[in-house]
Amino acid sequence: MLSLARAFFHERNVIEVDCPALSAAAPIDLHIDVMKVVLKSQQIAYLHTSAEYGMKRLLAAQIGDIYQISHVFREGEIGPLHNPEFTMAEWYRLGFSFDEMIEETLDFIRLFLGKLPSETMTYRQTLHHFLGFDYLAYSPVQLFQYAKDHNLDIPDDANNWDSDTLLQLLISFLIEPKLGHDHLFVLKYFPSSQAALAKTVADENGKIVACRFEVYYKGIELANGYHELTDPIEQRRRFNEANTARLNAGKEALKIDEHLLSALEEGLPDCCGVAVGFDRLMQLKHGLAEIKKVIPLSWEES
Repeated sequence: MLSLARAFFHERNVIEVDCPALSAAAPIDLHIDVMKVVLKSQQIAYLHTSAEYGMKRLLAAQIGDIYQISHVFREGEIGPLHNPEFTMAEWYRLGFSFDEMIEETLDFIRLFLGKLPSETMTYRQTLHHFLGFDYLAYSPVQLFQYAKDHNLDIPDDANNWDSDTLLQLLISFLIEPKLGHDHLFVLKYFPSSQAALAKTVADENGKIVACRFEVYYKGIELANGYHELTDPIEQRRRFNEANTARLNAGKEALKIDEHLLSALEEGLPDCCGVAVGFDRLMQLKHGLAEIKKVIPLSWEES
């Protein structure tokens, strides 16, 4: 499957790259924790959770379409679908539309899972279809009450959570298990507050949404993609916002990657990017309940 994946990109003239796994700055995300490494000089470094920052620096250097298949690292992620070290396929396409990137991602996933049909819904449509309400009209108090009414096991302080955290809770427990049981399900156009590294646009109703998509099969998330943000000022604002959210959640703020921001200032070409969990594709391909069954030496054995 590694050979087939590389052939997939070779046929499309996408160049393989190999960015460092260790860097002086960490990817900043409220929900993803990085692994620290203390160097002999006592300098703190970080193992990457995705090759994204390095790859974007190459894109800004005008390398063209690129992909990387590599190990990435995430602190505390252990379970049937998680291993602290796992394999990710990530690629970037210049001049691709958002929908073209979705279609290519589906084609890549079909290498592993066969010629499955697909269904696409926006984030707003998905919540209305499965939960019966318009999330834009619901306050955090109403979202919290909805979770309680549906007997979700939530901590006592959940009534203080923001809308995004409560929406993610509802999606994780009430929607994701129902997605894509005989087809690939594409969830697209997330709330603008969940844009991360994505551009935002106005939807057909004039609401600002993020050009972000995820792909699911049998209730499992397989891909997360963006029409990439290229504005360095907006990116810095989002990094600072994410660090504030981390502090509010009792986590430490992380060092901002100034090299990435400098690359954006030099000029990141208009592009779309996506990351796909290689091990999860293998797990689904072989119909296995635990991801460790497809990792040669999983965390328990390493």
